[in-house]
Amino acid sequence: MPAFDLVSLSPGSLLLMACILLGAYAIRGVSGFGSSLVAVPLLAHFLPLTLIVPLMTLLDLVGSLVLSHSGWRGRQIRWGEIGWLLPGALVGLTLGILLLQSLPEHGLQAALGVLVILFGLRAALRLGGERLIRRRWALPAGLTGGAVDALFATGGPPFVIYLSHRLREKGELRAALSVLFLLTGLSRVAGFLLAGLLWHPQIGWALLAAAPLMLAGLYWGHRIHLGIGHGQMMAAIGWLLVGAGVSILLRGWAGLIAA
Repeated sequence: MPAFDLVSLSPGSLLLMACILLGAYAIRGVSGFGSSLVAVPLLAHFLPLTLIVPLMTLLDLVGSLVLSHSGWRGRQIRWGEIGWLLPGALVGLTLGILLLQSLPEHGLQAALGVLVILFGLRAALRLGGERLIRRRWALPAGLTGGAVDALFATGGPPFVIYLSHRLREKGELRAALSVLFLLTGLSRVAGFLLAGLLWHPQIGWALLAAAPLMLAGLYWGHRIHLGIGHGQMMAAIGWLLVGAGVSILLRGWAGLIAA
């Protein structure tokens, strides 16, 4: 990891980063996902990605533990739905590592961005009604989510799209997403440990500084979560997917232009 000194940042930059983390984890507390999708591109204006990505991975892992514990206490975790997704996710992750890296990465990003935007608009505008989708869609959702996670480190949208059309109770949806991201996050942490990206002292200091903001954001988001209905949460998830899709599309488009 390149040398970088957090102390060299101006007070204004530190305040902006604190607001970004607080807002990102408030969104995570409401919906169960979205913290990295929001925080990583914004924090990249201040910090190197070699620091941001491992830091957000650790914070997201702790956040998943907190939200999973909340779902466990409320008996809201639907293990059956998670179990149907995991086999496809593991296969997709393997394929993403072994095969998909030879495909045009930026083109795939742009295509994924368009798909996520369309599904986000469908959820936000309530165009799909209340009909549940069949469990046979768990395999393609898991494969896609695992492959996307391996290629772009943002496997959230395919999992969210599937589970939001399977679970009709907002607490169950958030709990299922938290457990799923906890399991996938553990594998990513193991990879970072093997690569030596978590041994830099800057990671420890950044984690100590960011952890209270993460917990405060989760608490704030949880309070909002308790006060909204399922329809409102689905709309929020839909617009968050639209934002994520736009971010992915822009990244892919910029890569295509630069290529």
